[in-house]
Amino acid sequence: MTVVGIPLDFLLFALVLLGVAVFHHHTLRVAFWGMVIIAAYKILFGDFAGTPGVPGFVQMLHHEWVTLGNLLGLLLGFALLADHFERSHAPEMLPNYLPDDWKGGFVLLLMIAVISSFLDNIAAAMIGGAMAHVLYKGRVHVGYLAAIVAASNAGGAGSVVGDTTTTMMWIAGVRPGQVLEAYVGAAVAIVFFGIIAARQQQAFQPIMKDNPRAVRIDYGRLGVVAVMLLAAISTNIFLNLRYPRMLNEWPMIGVAVWVALVLTIPWRQPTWSLLPGALRGSIFLLSLVMCAAMMPVKALPAASWPTALGLGFVSAVFDNIPLTALALRQGGYDWGFLAYAVGFGGSMIWFGSSAGVALCNMYPEGRSVGAWLRGGWHVPIGYVLGFALMMAVVGWEPEGHAGSKPAAPSVQSSASVQTLPHKP
Repeated sequence: MTVVGIPLDFLLFALVLLGVAVFHHHTLRVAFWGMVIIAAYKILFGDFAGTPGVPGFVQMLHHEWVTLGNLLGLLLGFALLADHFERSHAPEMLPNYLPDDWKGGFVLLLMIAVISSFLDNIAAAMIGGAMAHVLYKGRVHVGYLAAIVAASNAGGAGSVVGDTTTTMMWIAGVRPGQVLEAYVGAAVAIVFFGIIAARQQQAFQPIMKDNPRAVRIDYGRLGVVAVMLLAAISTNIFLNLRYPRMLNEWPMIGVAVWVALVLTIPWRQPTWSLLPGALRGSIFLLSLVMCAAMMPVKALPAASWPTALGLGFVSAVFDNIPLTALALRQGGYDWGFLAYAVGFGGSMIWFGSSAGVALCNMYPEGRSVGAWLRGGWHVPIGYVLGFALMMAVVGWEPEGHAGSKPAAPSVQSSASVQTLPHKP
């Protein structure tokens, strides 16, 4: 069914996104019931990748459950991890080492980007949020929240273990060196938005100066954090190298984080009371991911640098995981440009990436699209500047299908191309 030539599925999804943007105090209800309505419509009147009715819906759930399971496990697990980290008192040591002006906030963003290069961007954003909470006494500017998310996403864009999308590319045959060039754009973007956001934050709430009192670090809680992070990293790397298929069939990374959390309970008890709030944020994100998965997107526009640039903006409101899967299937992309676009693009809106949703569980004031765009206006500009520098320095070199030799971009008939909406 179409309305003025646009599939009704897309219009329903657009209404959900509009509702999330306008009714930011009721985002969970809007996203969840929007997902239910879209699912009911497709079961009764549409299909799921060609399979109609309930069987098609079950088939889609079977395909998406690994992504949903990993997201749920990571969002809940890393919420408890961030609390362990903050309660270890380690962030209270930072004022003794960071500059006492806006440069301290900028260095913190650089630290978040580095952490994200070898760690999941959700954990990097949560740890960064915990550090900012201490450094700025709980008063963090929305523009700086956007910068924390952008730093975590940019930091993982050039590493095959730093982001789900780059890990997907690695599994598909893209070599780690092929996505490394994404750091050219990420570095420029971080410098641009990082300086502006750090100055915003310093004017809003100055950074804490050297801590005069003696800080006693709780090494037990730091040990819990280390074990959980090592579990996530080692599981990701080991399974990618030895059993990549298992990553596609089971939510192993999310499970590994929770196994580590449970095994370390004798060291320190987690703050279980944080789980209800984290669960609400998780259901919100999972609902949007489900909405995106139900959209009838079968192809992307022909592979080119303008398409890759556009995918970054699309990633702000449309799940970047299916976008990446479609691009890998289509071929003809420069994988470093694609990694930068889909990895960094979700930072432009708070619900555009799982890192943003996780951070806004800690800082509910970030759940306003208007406030996020007003405060974090520097993030989309930084994205464009980074992409432009990549074009000037690296150049667009399409590399065919993942794992194949470089090839010219494939040409598709415009009649076979389904134009995409935006992402959760």
